[in-house]
Amino acid sequence: MPEPEPLDLRHLGRDRVIGCYLLETEDGPALQDCGPASCLPELKARLEERGLELRDLHHLLLSHIHLDHAGAAGVLVREHPGLQVHVSEIGAPHLVDPSRLEASARRLYGDEFDRLWGELAAVPQANVHAVGAETLGLTCFPTPGHASHHVCYLDRDGILYAGDAAGVRIRPSTFVLPPTPPPEVDLEAWERTLDAIAAHEPQRLALIHFGVFEDAGRHLDELRARLRASSERVRDGATEQEFEAAAAADLGPEREAYEQAMPFWQSYAGLKRYWEKRAA
Repeated sequence: MPEPEPLDLRHLGRDRVIGCYLLETEDGPALQDCGPASCLPELKARLEERGLELRDLHHLLLSHIHLDHAGAAGVLVREHPGLQVHVSEIGAPHLVDPSRLEASARRLYGDEFDRLWGELAAVPQANVHAVGAETLGLTCFPTPGHASHHVCYLDRDGILYAGDAAGVRIRPSTFVLPPTPPPEVDLEAWERTLDAIAAHEPQRLALIHFGVFEDAGRHLDELRARLRASSERVRDGATEQEFEAAAAADLGPEREAYEQAMPFWQSYAGLKRYWEKRAA
């Protein structure tokens, strides 16, 4: 099977920051993640390039409900009421009633919310389905750590649609950045998730941020090492400024795309919250 290509949603006009994947399932075409509503014109353009419209899609398979992955779900269903949305059982209620999710995100992003993410609309209950161990012919399994409700999808060709569970890596870079935003980062759970991903022996990793990578073993090892290093940096007392400076130094000229995909201040805030909860 040819390598899947992410549909580049060109978030805020930048290439290779947020993508999603077009899959052929046992029940027709599906998207894996959909990006935010602010990227909806780009999503429609990418589908049109492939001879498709929204109404041609049957399903939306979500890794988790963070806005960069699932923010457009409600708007998509409003425009295409036949679209069926699949998400973890924990995440499902927040699609049906996104008010708490939106309030939390608006506190975090302030006046930038609308520019970054656009409208956050509810998905009708009838369109929302909790994933099982197999969903539309793909193996689906829980992958908490980045978020408690995160899931991954593995197809029969060994391609793991990894959401954020396998980190951020902007093609063609080899650098793997751990995305650790608040409020749910759980380092112990993420270690177990990396073990579970490795046990499934994926041949390729399809990342939303951004691209498909064949060096799955090396990639996962690097993510594990960098996750430990960044968390220890915060545990040992690094300030936000010191954390950001270290991340910028690690990335060098690749910084801008990575920081747009996963702002360093958010990664710091998530890890700081994690260690504060542990101390309490």
